[in-house]
Amino acid sequence: MSRHRVVRTLVYTHRWLGIALSAVFAVWFASGLVMIYVRMPALDPAERLAALAPIDSAAVTIGPGVVSAEAQRLTLAMLDGRPVYHVTTDVGARTVFADTGEALTPLTAAGALSIARSFASPGHGLHYDARIEAPDQWTFSVRTQLPLHRIAVDDGEATRLYVAERSGDVVMKTTASGRRWGWLGAVPHWLYFAPLRRQPALWSALVIGLSLAGTVTALAGFSWGIWRFSPFRRFRLKDRHYRTPYAGVTRRHHYAGLVCGVATIAWVFSGLLSMDPWNWSPSTAPTRAQREGVSHGPLRPADVTLAALQRGLDAFGFAKPKQVEIIRFHGQHYLRAPAGLVALDTRAQGPDAAFNADRMLGAAHDAMPGVPIEGVYWMSEYDAYYYRRDGQLDLPVLRVRYRDPQRTWLYLDPRLGAIVRKEERLSRVNRWLYHGLHSLDFPFLYYRRPLWDLVVIGLSLGGLFVSATAMWQAYLRLRRYAGRFSP
Repeated sequence: MSRHRVVRTLVYTHRWLGIALSAVFAVWFASGLVMIYVRMPALDPAERLAALAPIDSAAVTIGPGVVSAEAQRLTLAMLDGRPVYHVTTDVGARTVFADTGEALTPLTAAGALSIARSFASPGHGLHYDARIEAPDQWTFSVRTQLPLHRIAVDDGEATRLYVAERSGDVVMKTTASGRRWGWLGAVPHWLYFAPLRRQPALWSALVIGLSLAGTVTALAGFSWGIWRFSPFRRFRLKDRHYRTPYAGVTRRHHYAGLVCGVATIAWVFSGLLSMDPWNWSPSTAPTRAQREGVSHGPLRPADVTLAALQRGLDAFGFAKPKQVEIIRFHGQHYLRAPAGLVALDTRAQGPDAAFNADRMLGAAHDAMPGVPIEGVYWMSEYDAYYYRRDGQLDLPVLRVRYRDPQRTWLYLDPRLGAIVRKEERLSRVNRWLYHGLHSLDFPFLYYRRPLWDLVVIGLSLGGLFVSATAMWQAYLRLRRYAGRFSP
């Protein structure tokens, strides 16, 4: 390709894609600033658990086997004063009363109000708002729980509680403040507008298309900006020498693009990777074979007797749990609660905090039988793949590296008796290309606040300035074109 054609391609690609996308870039940068501190409204699991009543073991008169012979997940909790099993199988989820064995009938408005009243702080009035059959603006993360009952709380914060009709669980909570920040941050940043999100294929294609076009725009602009930059001030305008041939707003756009161009390219490209286009990166969730290798087969509620369940509940003593999960580990069944683990196949004297190291190492071998292990490490601090800034991920965990073609790493939590994360070669690459570039969560920077905040805010403001100057240039150019066709 000739030099002239390369120049024309860079200029016109950047110009017209910039005209089309400058406003989108501005929204992404502005909303990204909000998302540094505020995300989409969500219900804190700790708040949900705190609102539950302690399990009344004497009221549990139906064994888990009545619910299902096999299950993916089985929990026991209280619902409106009665014990219930929440069971998830291959065919779906359902809720069964543990005192009669009857399935929960779909909640009425009155039933949802009763559950919400026990969840909300006392002293506030409640009234029924709506029955939600399709996700509204705030419930896409819990859409598998639909339909939902939306309950309004008269608490001065305009709180809305969402109660699942099929399970009776409070699954979402929003406040007026959370909704406002959501509209300023996550909703425009992710294009999470409800009419669009209800069409997932269209939404995905739009986000991928805009991100791909944005990456091309930023690359073309940065390349042209370097091409037109003169470190020796060879451009002369009004008897002064400049490093750029441009003047006014265009000159500021040129300089800002040179300073923030790399960050802009990285952010738009990593945003594209957040959609996992072309399914190139494997999931970080363990496979079913790996999970069942640790558990030695699927969960079998039918193997847990009512007597063993009640004995396990009583083993917690005064630390009465509000919710327990029946799990299977190495072929044995346990009750798992925040207070610890209780074995159901033996007469446990009290909850254990975690499984011991030998059993966890055995589980690691069973997760991928026949695959050589090339490294085992008990992590007391986060590494570059298993981490969270607020410290909400459990430690210690066992990290096991396997010598398989995918170079799999598994992270096993002794408090849960389960694999909590899987990493493969490609998912580790994706971690740096997506999270590393998009959130700048590099270890040397990520845990050093407010340094991380200053870097991200500074670069975001620079990107916002680049976008704003591009919008002004787009306005001027479109006005000139419009003038050619006006009488």
